[in-house]
Amino acid sequence: SSGLSPLGSLIVRVLLEFRVRPVPTELFSLRRNEAVVISGKKLAQQIRQEARHEVEQWVALGNKRPHLSVVLVGENPASHSYVLNKTRAAADVGISSETILKPASISEEELLDLISKLNNDDNVDGLLVQLPLPEHIDERRVCNAVAPDKDVDGFHVINVGRMCLDQYSMLPATPWGVWEIIKRTGIPTLGKNVVVARSKTGRPHAWGRPSPGLPAGAHLTISDRHSRSSEKHTILADIVVAAAGIPNLITADMIKEGAAVIDVGINRVHDPITDKPKLVGDVDFEEVKKKASYITPVPGGVGPMTVAMLMKNTIIAAKKLLKPEEREPGKAKELAAASS
Repeated sequence: SSGLSPLGSLIVRVLLEFRVRPVPTELFSLRRNEAVVISGKKLAQQIRQEARHEVEQWVALGNKRPHLSVVLVGENPASHSYVLNKTRAAADVGISSETILKPASISEEELLDLISKLNNDDNVDGLLVQLPLPEHIDERRVCNAVAPDKDVDGFHVINVGRMCLDQYSMLPATPWGVWEIIKRTGIPTLGKNVVVARSKTGRPHAWGRPSPGLPAGAHLTISDRHSRSSEKHTILADIVVAAAGIPNLITADMIKEGAAVIDVGINRVHDPITDKPKLVGDVDFEEVKKKASYITPVPGGVGPMTVAMLMKNTIIAAKKLLKPEEREPGKAKELAAASS
């Protein structure tokens, strides 16, 4: 693909970095003649239990409890909901956290000053600024203002760049979550065709391109949501990762029998039956599950995994595993393995 690649590119780069290992089948719900519906909630609970144990061990050794600071700007209901999920997850695994609320009228310079203070606060291990931000604020500038070793979202250009070069970095939580779904479910990637359907343009935090040479031996195609050849690519794919932000973009006739479908999309649509808004993904779930081998639901799929991986990143930040002298080539996989 040409131009800057958003979230989909990062997803593929992370999900193809590591080896596959299966997990117990009770993590899935299996319906006859339909896909295995992967419970991201149950997988996330497993990861949060691992994180909780890691925090307990860290604190038992006399170390300070990990602390996460979240900056929330404005009154976006979805953002407030996401932040609440993150702080609840932090409490669940034993991470202390705070939410710093700022009005939508805050200036970019005021926000950057706040980030600078949090960067220099030794009590703050992990730091994230909830996106999206008001239009008068440059999101890329804000993401790059967060210290790379506290950047638990993995949005800083240094972390994105180092990850793409297979160097020690903070992995972005959503792509890492997608990879954990594939790895822990036991979906094979060796020699398989992987297609990522993504938006042609994306927010600054999604910049990045996968580097050449995919360790798991998969064949990668990135398909823009407006591409006329999307269906040509998806119909050949063994694994389809949908991250375009378009409801029902991936339909049953676009995938082959037995494909694994990972739905990253989160779209709010009007439900004509209940006359209320509801969350849906990028995949026509009811129809595609009749044809796929594995599928993730929305909600309850990738979303909980993103939050779980954010907790793992906060622990990485607290342990100072990203000190400059330790940032060596070939460390990205070791970092994830150390926190698994």
